Amino acid sequence: MASSEIAVYEHESRRALGTLLALLAILLVGIVLSLAVGRYYIPVRDIGKAFLGGEVSDKIAQVLFVVRLPRVLAAVLIGGAMSLSGAAYQGMTGEFPLVSPDILGSSAGAGFGAAVGILLSFSVAGVKTSSFVCGILAVSLTWFISQRFGKGSDNLFLLILGGIIVSNLFQSLISLVKYAADPTDKLPAITFWLMGSLSKATMQDVKIMLVPFAVCTGILIFCSGQLNILALGDEEAKTLGVNTVLLQGFVIVTATVLTAFSVSFCGMIGWVGLVVPHLARMMIGPNFKYLIPASALLGSSYLLIMDGFCRSVFAVEIPLGIVTSLAGLPFFLYLLTRQNKGW
Repeated sequence: MASSEIAVYEHESRRALGTLLALLAILLVGIVLSLAVGRYYIPVRDIGKAFLGGEVSDKIAQVLFVVRLPRVLAAVLIGGAMSLSGAAYQGMTGEFPLVSPDILGSSAGAGFGAAVGILLSFSVAGVKTSSFVCGILAVSLTWFISQRFGKGSDNLFLLILGGIIVSNLFQSLISLVKYAADPTDKLPAITFWLMGSLSKATMQDVKIMLVPFAVCTGILIFCSGQLNILALGDEEAKTLGVNTVLLQGFVIVTATVLTAFSVSFCGMIGWVGLVVPHLARMMIGPNFKYLIPASALLGSSYLLIMDGFCRSVFAVEIPLGIVTSLAGLPFFLYLLTRQNKGW
């Protein structure tokens, strides 16, 4: 019996590793295609020449390294970050599987911070800083509500309920800022930013985002074993010796940092953190040891595809948040049909 269980485990591990390698290959192909495709097509051989130090025209170098490369790398990091946040939250709230990275109010808070920064004519760096700080503030307020009014096993429920309250609060404040904004200047800028876009991504943004992404990903991978236990339920995890409060704190902090950074750099891009982790779970299974990297790889590829669609299909670029919402809604309905069949 023991040997058969070991054989099954080894088979599942090999299958999961094969899936991860396939997702990595898809991501690499997606990066190359994203660098090549656009209003100005760049042949793949010229991309190879440029990265290997060969001679290419100034126009190709400008489009490739100044315009497309920062945008592609930003899509990889932000798509991976949002998917990681969603997977972590869904593991933490196993009894509430349809949660997303903005469940605790981080996206709404970050959106409010950016709206205020634009209204007050902050610099680009100032808008991003204001967005990040307000995203952290929103989740801190949610945590305070859950701790102030939570009792025993109701803490998780009140945490989610507090997130809904805080999200609506900051959404109302965003509407107030938009009402006070100049309709010919500030209001269009706020509205466009809130719809999400990677059009203004720079290499400096990528460098700044890379550090928290790497650190938070490492923390979540390190905690993957305990997340597997936490997904069984709070009481079961405590029985098996898991410090659920500490683990939930780690998850909330890492997921909040990833979400707040993402929203502060590209605006509010919805549904990625809800849809992609479930899709990854269908492909690779519920083991967070493999689900965490699979969600990151799949989220990066997904956002690359969506961003390529936004900037290539129509004459005018469509805000990224609109496309991800339209693509995510059908899959969300599909998830609802599986509610009684397990996740």
